[in-house]
Order: sequence, then C-alpha cells, then structure tokens
Amino acid sequence: MTITLNGEKMEKNMGGADRAIRVTIGVVAIVLGITNQSWLGAIGLIPLLTAGIGFCPLYKVLGIKTCSSC
Repeated sequence: MTITLNGEKMEKNMGGADRAIRVTIGVVAIVLGITNQSWLGAIGLIPLLTAGIGFCPLYKVLGIKTCSSC
C-alpha cells in the first residue's frame, strides 16, 4: 500500500509486530511524560504516528522493511 503526503509517495515499510511495539513504547512514553511533567510525552507521539501510518522515514533511508507483504 502506498501513502501520499504532500504529493510524495511513502510505501508502508513496517510489519504488525513492529507497529505493536511502537504503539506500546509511544503509550508508555506519553504516560511517563504526563506523570513526570516532561517533554517525553510529546516525544512519545512519534512512535504512535509512525505506527499509525505504517511508515518509518529512517527505515526508508536504511532500506529496511519489517513487513512481509510490502
């Protein structure tokens, strides 16, 4: 599947396990950020967003794909 953002095509490059791990890390970071009143909560949005769209820009640069069907 291809995602288009601002006219640029982004192919999904993350598998289900990778996405689940990112969601878990993102939620934990957000909860810790809220409880400790730190910026960690805002940083926790990054793994949630990448898991939500199934695309990791760093994976693209490194040529990594963790999904079997892409």
